[in-house]
Order: sequence, then structure tokens, then C-alpha cells
Amino acid sequence: MSEIREIDRKEFAPGYLKLGKSEWRLRIREAFGLLAPCRLCPRECRKDRLKGETGVCKARAAPEVSSYNLHHGEEPPLSGWKGSGAIFFTHCSLRCVFCQNYPVSQLGHGNETDSAGLAEMMLELQEDGAHNIDLVTPSHVVPWIIEAVALAAGQGLKIPLVYNSSGYDSLQELRLLDGIVDLYLPDMKYDDNAAARQLSNAPDYVEVNRGAVKEMQRQVGGLVLDETGIARRGLIIRHLVLPGGLAGTEGIMQFIAGQISRNTAVSLMRQYFPAHRAYEFPEISRRVSQSEYLLAEQAMEKAGLNEGWRQKL
Repeated sequence: MSEIREIDRKEFAPGYLKLGKSEWRLRIREAFGLLAPCRLCPRECRKDRLKGETGVCKARAAPEVSSYNLHHGEEPPLSGWKGSGAIFFTHCSLRCVFCQNYPVSQLGHGNETDSAGLAEMMLELQEDGAHNIDLVTPSHVVPWIIEAVALAAGQGLKIPLVYNSSGYDSLQELRLLDGIVDLYLPDMKYDDNAAARQLSNAPDYVEVNRGAVKEMQRQVGGLVLDETGIARRGLIIRHLVLPGGLAGTEGIMQFIAGQISRNTAVSLMRQYFPAHRAYEFPEISRRVSQSEYLLAEQAMEKAGLNEGWRQKL
């Protein structure tokens, strides 16, 4: 990964430590303003979350967390040797029929907390040695995240913040995170809106996703590692290969190379297996074959994307 920049750990400080009190107050006020009616995600369902109304994501007037722990399942620069400090949020703005985490994302398994509780989790994970705070499926709880980071920063939080999302994020929400998030870890799930409509109930996924990834790149640029190989800042794009080429891997790789950068770190994933309602859809009711994953690797190579990670066959 020779094109990925390195930085001395002593030179790095998370972006959120540079924000002043007035800026924090402004961001928090604007973020909570998007909840009543709710315009956080691209669906803009306009439900009054602060009064307990729920939209497609089913989230209510408080964030819910299914678990938080040191997590070793992320890409190597994020997990490192100590683990990523993952906070797994309940609910999701997508309705993926193959979701492997559907009890949390769609059935709502989790416990309510608040901004102060989130701040405590972040500080506890840092104390446990986490390399970063990894916010998993955060799009529908951004107001509380911003408030929590402000609280935690005032109490000694000083490790990078990772925004780990489906890539179905609104630009107005992402702009509120500019200078707060250090590392963006979005999915690029589909190159075709027909597939996105059928499998995730998101008929505008491609346009939304591409706009979001461009904004993420604008904010944080390419991946920056410290001298130990731990990610400090930048963009990592995940792409899950689906059976039958339904994800449109070649188109996504061409977009990344042409519209983002050929030096973008891409994680090409092959861990798909039928889960949740996948068996209702014959085309995705099986695992990805070796030949399908090889075709995805070839698409990545053809696009000139040499940075990132591939999973062994």
C-alpha cells in the first residue's frame, strides 16, 4: 500500500479537538434541528423523532446501542493489534433483505442511552486501549453522536473517530460532521438502482451513495497511517461482492477510480451468505462463488485500484 500516506503519531490530533465551544453549540443545534421533522437520512421521512414518531429506520427519540466493545473484525489499519472501539447502533435507514445483522438493524435489539451515555462508552473504550472510536450504522443518530463527542472531548477523548456507514447518507448530515470525523468507512453496495430498490428498498441509492462518498473524500482525503500502520485519517471504501454480480462491482470500481482516486483504499469483501430474507430471492440465496469473487478482483485491477484489502479464497 505504498501510495497511502504516513504520519508521525505525535503530529496527529483528531479533528474534533480543534473545534471551539461556539462551533460545537452550532453543530449540535443544527443536528437536533433535523429531527423534528426528521431529515437526517436521504429518505427525509419528516417524522417528529423528538416526539417518538418513527420512520423507515424505526429509530425513536433516543439512540439505542446493541453493544460496544473492542472489535477486531475491521480492516487491519482500524483493528490494529488492540482493536477498534466499536459502538454498534440499533436500527438502520436501509432495509436490506440479506442483512447479516438484522436482529439489531431491523428487529431493534438494543438498549436506549443518551449523549452522556455515549460519551462514557467512548471514554471507556479509549481507556481499554482502542485505536479509534468506530461508530457502526450511525446515520440515524448523528445529533447524539455530535453531542457525545463534544462531551467526551472535554473529558479527555483523543483518538480518531470512524464513521462506519452503509453509504446511504445525506449531504446535509455529512457536512455537520466535517472536522469531527477523522475516518470514513462507507459501503458502496450497488451500481444499479433496480437492485438497490429490490434488495434494500432504496431506489435512489446509487446517486445518494456516490454524492456521499465524494463529500467524505472532500472532507478527509486519502488514507493516512501512522508509523505503526494504524489509520489516523482518510477514506476506506467497502464493497461486498454479491452473487450473480448484482452489486455491479465493475461500475463501482470505475467510479472510484475516475471520480474519487485510484489511490483510494478499497476493501473488497466476499463474506456474503444468505441471511434474514435472502432465501426469498433465488438470485441471492447462495454464497458468492470463487469465480465471482475472482471477477470482482479483476474489475478492481482493471480500474487501477491497487490500495486496500482482498479476502483470501
